Amino acid sequence: MAKKPYYITTAIAYTSGKPHIGNTYEIVLADAIARFKRAQGYDVRFQTGTDEHGQKIEQKATEAGVTPKAFVDSVAGEIKRIWDLMNTSYDKFIRTTDDYHEKQVQKLFKKLYDQGDIYKGSYEGWYCVPDESFWTESQVVDGKCPDCGRPVVRASEEAYFFKMSKYADRLIDHIETHPEFIQPVARKNEMMNNFLKPGLQDLCVSRTSFKWGVPVSFDDKHVVYVWIDALSNYITGLGWDCDGNSDELYKKYWPADLHLIGKDILRFHTIYWPIMLMAAGEPLPKQVFGHPWLLQGDGKMSKSRGNVLYADDLVSVFGVDAVRYFVLHEMPFENDGVITWELMVERMNSDLANVLGNLVNRTISMTNKYFGGVVTNTGVREDVDDELIELTLATPKKVAEKMDKLRVADAMTEIFTLFKRCNKYIDETMPWALAKDEAKKDRLATVLYNLTESITVGASLLEAFMPETAEKIVAQLNTEIRPLEAMETYGQYPSGNKVTEKPEILFARLDLAEVQAKAAEIQAAQRAAAGIVEEPAAEEKAEEPAKEEIHVEAKETITYDDFAKCQFAVGEIISCEAVKKSKKLLCSQVKIGDQVRQILSGIKGTYSPEEMVGKKVMVLLNLPPRQMAGLTSEGTLLCAEDSAGNLALLTPEKDVESGSEIC
Repeated sequence: MAKKPYYITTAIAYTSGKPHIGNTYEIVLADAIARFKRAQGYDVRFQTGTDEHGQKIEQKATEAGVTPKAFVDSVAGEIKRIWDLMNTSYDKFIRTTDDYHEKQVQKLFKKLYDQGDIYKGSYEGWYCVPDESFWTESQVVDGKCPDCGRPVVRASEEAYFFKMSKYADRLIDHIETHPEFIQPVARKNEMMNNFLKPGLQDLCVSRTSFKWGVPVSFDDKHVVYVWIDALSNYITGLGWDCDGNSDELYKKYWPADLHLIGKDILRFHTIYWPIMLMAAGEPLPKQVFGHPWLLQGDGKMSKSRGNVLYADDLVSVFGVDAVRYFVLHEMPFENDGVITWELMVERMNSDLANVLGNLVNRTISMTNKYFGGVVTNTGVREDVDDELIELTLATPKKVAEKMDKLRVADAMTEIFTLFKRCNKYIDETMPWALAKDEAKKDRLATVLYNLTESITVGASLLEAFMPETAEKIVAQLNTEIRPLEAMETYGQYPSGNKVTEKPEILFARLDLAEVQAKAAEIQAAQRAAAGIVEEPAAEEKAEEPAKEEIHVEAKETITYDDFAKCQFAVGEIISCEAVKKSKKLLCSQVKIGDQVRQILSGIKGTYSPEEMVGKKVMVLLNLPPRQMAGLTSEGTLLCAEDSAGNLALLTPEKDVESGSEIC
């Protein structure tokens, strides 16, 4: 039976410069989805590429003293290099300077003009050069772009316009009858309430103030403005032909199953693009997913600040799969994620080195030590095996359910829950104790077989997210990636197989200070490249006047018994949002061991919700629930407060598990 086609695309990267890790996250996310769909048996077509026209490109090329084509050739090559570095399995890398694409853009523009959907007029208003967006007087905020916050300039020029309002009602009906079309749901509500229902304005679709673009075939003063050019890549990359002579790829894969894009360009993909397709007489994509952003933990990434995180720099320190793990696992479904060098080290040491790497190493080492590397299923089962076996059988379904909903981080959590259960199984069965009793040798063999079988399943599920690591694990276990359909039965690892003699360390623990020193080198190089003069060293600066010491006001003495009544533990903040009814409160969901508590804290003035996510914090647990701003708080986060009223969360000095007792 023929495989069902599945077409997934990323937004095409703008060739104004090297993509940072936030840009790179999208291609890795799309790759994980594409790989998993292939594992599910789909015939996947995965397309990415570059957006290469526009005024900003023309300006940057002039500044660099090269032609626009030479400029975009260089940047597109760099983008493709990083996509390849991250081991992404795209099938097509399209460039909007490709001849075929440009010809179809010209045909589409002419078609829309001939049928009356595009007309000539003039534009006068505000223009954001970095975003290449036009704005009306009412949309501009304090002279700045409402999207990116950068200054706008006054623009006046002849232009062609697209009659958006002509198709607005039809698009509203489509969105309302296809609830899956825009995801997450909050993004759909934003598009409907902020743009569609108030009424669409006609869209400027050509420019005359620059030349670096696809020429309008019937009016050489104009070039096609970004959106008709850029958005149509999703169909031209499949060989779509405006005259009706489309390639077989288009007939097979369109409409797209998923457009994966950043939430900042949702309007263009869920309003402009569907209307263009309606006008062209083509089917609409099945789903558009506006993913959140991956933010730098200490503020916005900036070359001048020297804090931009690039994939190749991170890979040089952590490796490809560790970076893939972090950006996929740390990004919530709807809220923005946070990345820092420190968080990367924490995840590397805890999840990858301790949970996964140590599990694989221990299992293979014990198999070699006790059985010469031979894995045998002797069938000596005990009750303690049942939970591990049940979880191993259930995990593939759980992962598939999460992936079907595009909850990639949650899917990875399910896999690592299995790995953690394997580690717990080792502690429960104590193979080293069984090895001391010859009568329990068969039981020991079964324990190690169960571990090998469960690790094989976990590694096979991990392949979509961390392909190199998954291959390394199954190679060391002397087996292969197991197909999803073959995971319904437990015990398929061949009894009598022999594992590798010397297990490879998958992930070595890293020293935080060493990584911070490396990060400082990278950031200094960024500042030097940007021409930023370094601050003088601390010893070269003029001495500052001594600060007045804080007076510590003594409180009533308590007994040790009083103190012992307080239950303190380490919690990990897994999500956080501002409380709308309060100027001070943040509402955090805090994971404390096997439970999650909702805790409200008056720290909005010090921390943003994005900064909170991923932090390990100290929590006082045994306070009674308290109502605050209509919400229930189930504990308190411990903070330090200086004489100026500045707050700082108390965090453990070393990486410890959430739920660890503070004593």
